[in-house]
Amino acid sequence: MRKVSDPTVSRLSLYLRILTELQEQGQSTVSSEELARRGGTTAAQVRKDLSFFGTFGKRGLGYGVPDLLAKLRSILGLERRWRVALVGLGKIGSALLGYQDFRRQGFHVEAVFDADPAKIGRRWDGLEVRSAAEMEDVLREQEIDIVIVAVPAEAAQEVVDRAVRAGVRGILNFAPTKLHVPPHVALRSVNMTVELEGLSYALSNGGREAAGRRSGVGGDRS
Repeated sequence: MRKVSDPTVSRLSLYLRILTELQEQGQSTVSSEELARRGGTTAAQVRKDLSFFGTFGKRGLGYGVPDLLAKLRSILGLERRWRVALVGLGKIGSALLGYQDFRRQGFHVEAVFDADPAKIGRRWDGLEVRSAAEMEDVLREQEIDIVIVAVPAEAAQEVVDRAVRAGVRGILNFAPTKLHVPPHVALRSVNMTVELEGLSYALSNGGREAAGRRSGVGGDRS
């Protein structure tokens, strides 16, 4: 299989959300044109994105919503339970811990860490806050797959290094800094300032760019 670009994977996630909504509404089939309209892209792009993973649907009949939804969940690795740890219970970390869609999509937060003595030992959303000093041992014992980093920028790289040493292979970073991981570790960073600046640019330039960025798929057609 050819290497799949990050924008393509992002669009697959968008199609997944659209299909979930259609299934909840009782719709049994959907065309590439309807997926494109709802996703802010083109029917040709929808077909190209799906073609990376095989042949889907039937010409003239479209895609079966339950079937395509199940296949996208499989492609995105959502058929299994992912063990997640959260490091940092500031404003961002606390908000993430309360986000219920994580569990519905198979991401189960099973450990929480913080360096603040006032928070250690307290229970947040049913989990006891552990000391950051315990992190490596707990990550190994609980076989954590993904670590969410929500600590200040100056502490983020150390947290990531410790997580990698504990065998974690997935990092979701909310700290506003560039992090380094070995090749076998998947890293995704969410920099909200950069996203807002991109949104500001799109709004300032108006027209198609603003519409494209609102859709969540941007102008990248790779």
